[in-house]
Amino acid sequence: MPATLRCVEDIIRADRRITIDTVATAVGCSHGQAYNMVHEWLGFHKVCCCWVPHQLTPQHKSQRMDLSLQHLQLSRFITGDESWVHHYEPEMNGASMQWKHPASPAHKKFKMTPLAGKVMLMVLWDCQGVLLTEFQQRDHTITSALYCTILAKLCAAIRRKLPGLLTKGMLLPHNNAWSDWHYEDHSANQTAVMLRSFRWEILQHPPYSLDLALTDFHLFGPLKQHLSGGHFLDDDVVERAVCAWF
Repeated sequence: MPATLRCVEDIIRADRRITIDTVATAVGCSHGQAYNMVHEWLGFHKVCCCWVPHQLTPQHKSQRMDLSLQHLQLSRFITGDESWVHHYEPEMNGASMQWKHPASPAHKKFKMTPLAGKVMLMVLWDCQGVLLTEFQQRDHTITSALYCTILAKLCAAIRRKLPGLLTKGMLLPHNNAWSDWHYEDHSANQTAVMLRSFRWEILQHPPYSLDLALTDFHLFGPLKQHLSGGHFLDDDVVERAVCAWF
């Protein structure tokens, strides 16, 4: 039997997709015996491959390392992101959890969808906290002039909240998500002139680095959880609730 187990293990390691029937035929035993050897004695279990969105090449990995090392300058690092905040956010599944005895009836929760009313929230923050929050109406387009206005407000917020930090020169990441609303604008002449006058540097984002979108985990996630289940009458009420939470 030990020799048979070693043979089965060698067969599986040579071909991870092999079937139980093929193993049984190779060692000359029944399907049930092969199943027990594979699952019970050797401890193998067939699972699906882990799905990943992209395959990183060696060049991607090297670029990712180089850019990530630049991002370690946390004292000069400012990032930002945007998210829709609805007038009504359905209650999250985790918030509806409750203790239940086996004999108790099942608790029902009706499916709800976010209301159509919503406001676009833009947040800029560093390692010490939120520096600037801006709200944009749905019908407005982010232009170079508007982006420069946001940069000027950010500069004033840094000067007010973190005096002395501007002299070091700030680092702005050009990440995958934030580029949706200022990719074209930060390369415009007006924006480039303002960034040079501030002595701020645009950092490129490592390829396929969605795991670095910390705003989704540390800001927007808790914010949506705090607002879930609440009804807001208009955009002004939503904005006041968001600012109060921050």
